[in-house]
Amino acid sequence: MNITLVQNSPKLKKMSYEKLKEELAKIEGDLVIFPELSLNGYLLKDAVFEDAYSLVEIEKLATLSMGRDLVFGCVLREEHKIFNVAIYCSNSKIVHIHKKSVLPNYGLFQEARFFFEGDELKSFRINNTEILMVICEEMFSSKILDKISSIKPELLIVLANSPARGFEDNKLLIESQWNSLLSASAILSGAYVAFVNRVGFEDGLGFWGGSRFVSPKGEVIKRAKLFEKEHLRMDLDRKLSQTQKYLLRIK
Repeated sequence: MNITLVQNSPKLKKMSYEKLKEELAKIEGDLVIFPELSLNGYLLKDAVFEDAYSLVEIEKLATLSMGRDLVFGCVLREEHKIFNVAIYCSNSKIVHIHKKSVLPNYGLFQEARFFFEGDELKSFRINNTEILMVICEEMFSSKILDKISSIKPELLIVLANSPARGFEDNKLLIESQWNSLLSASAILSGAYVAFVNRVGFEDGLGFWGGSRFVSPKGEVIKRAKLFEKEHLRMDLDRKLSQTQKYLLRIK
């Protein structure tokens, strides 16, 4: 499986079917993964209800997955409830919807004010590969990390909108924190980790990018540049994931 991480700068506007189709025409890969809220932008605030997608609209977007799989983040409306979701599409259909369950509500984050919490974390199987998706702040939850290590997927997909903060000694503290979490999750679960973070600015917030692939051994295989748009590609070697699970005596 050839995977492409799309480290882009989403607009603070609901993306149309035509615009997403145009974006995908520029990207190669068997599986294309966009960041958290890639179809809406992050700081929607009170526009979140108006700019949310209905399930019918998502089903139309899913038709763009014919010939290759597609993962994107967006705002989903279900009756009166609004969720921050990651959606996996394949063969023109929605395969799985993950609703973010850990909503940051401190400092510059106000997600709990606008979104409802998801209530489950489940893996799914596609093309004989077990996949698990999580969204940004969930990776900072010990309960979620424990669940990842117990589910033990072959591929962990992490969608993020992580702002840059913690500049010190020519390095970014938030990147170091993320790398520790991603590496630990890979080692404990025996999974490949595909982490995709956005870049660009919104209302004074700057997003650092640094999307990366982490091997089941916890090593960064490939990393995108900081603060720049980039398409990062990698071939998934499933044998390495299976070997790591054997070494960990994972059943």
